[in-house]
Amino acid sequence: MRAETRLGFILLLTPLLLWLVLLIIIPHIDMFLISIRERVAVRTYETGFANYLTFFTEPLYLVTFMRTALMSVLATVMTLIIAFPVSYYIAKIAKGRLQSALFLLCLVPFWVSELVRTFGWMILLRETGIFSSLLQFIGIVDGPVEMLYNDTAMMVGLIYTSMLFMVVPLVTTLESLDDSVIEAGYDLGGNAITVTREIVIPHATPGIVSGCIVVFMLSLGNYLTPTMLGGKESLWFTELIYSQFIVRFNWELGAAFGFLLLGLSSFIVWIALRLTGQTLEKTMG
Repeated sequence: MRAETRLGFILLLTPLLLWLVLLIIIPHIDMFLISIRERVAVRTYETGFANYLTFFTEPLYLVTFMRTALMSVLATVMTLIIAFPVSYYIAKIAKGRLQSALFLLCLVPFWVSELVRTFGWMILLRETGIFSSLLQFIGIVDGPVEMLYNDTAMMVGLIYTSMLFMVVPLVTTLESLDDSVIEAGYDLGGNAITVTREIVIPHATPGIVSGCIVVFMLSLGNYLTPTMLGGKESLWFTELIYSQFIVRFNWELGAAFGFLLLGLSSFIVWIALRLTGQTLEKTMG
């Protein structure tokens, strides 16, 4: 019986190990080896860290890197601010079919690809789009207004594409909060602000941290939304990586940029876990 259990465990674990090794570990090792190659002549390479030094000596790369990090953090915070009351309403106020319907409405936009959703925002925000036409109809503006190709449009797209990944962990965490605990907070003289601050938020902290990690990672590594909604004025670090790999065929520098982005995301996630006192086991459990 023990041998059968062990065999079953191995069979269950094998697909996961193959996925980790073939699609994550080996490609990352290969990319790191590429990133430490220095091209000295045609098909002639030396080992070194010149590609990483290029990042620190070129202001454009460093500025874009920091800008991407700050904008991703801002998108994460704004997503949390919007998603928290929505999640609280779904988890604690809405009941029965209304609760299911609201949660379904959060899921429906993600039944289509990110490309289609981004094109939808481009249709809404362009000069001849609905928002521009509505502003003209009301009389706020005299002519068409171009709302695309700026940081605001890009931020709207990032928040929209990440919203579900903040709502789901928040709803899951808030549903486990007993209603009687909230009622006790009000019975003891608390108001909506104090109950939220002292009871709801501490209980929802694992869901908040989990959602923030996922949203931050998605925003930081997003390529489609910054390119289509931000335009040339809104540089994003993933665009530089794409340019090095696909446009300039400089795989060595592109691989180095990729590892720098991985290091940045890991560092910010580690800082967030330390500040909140959470662990990956709690947040992803």
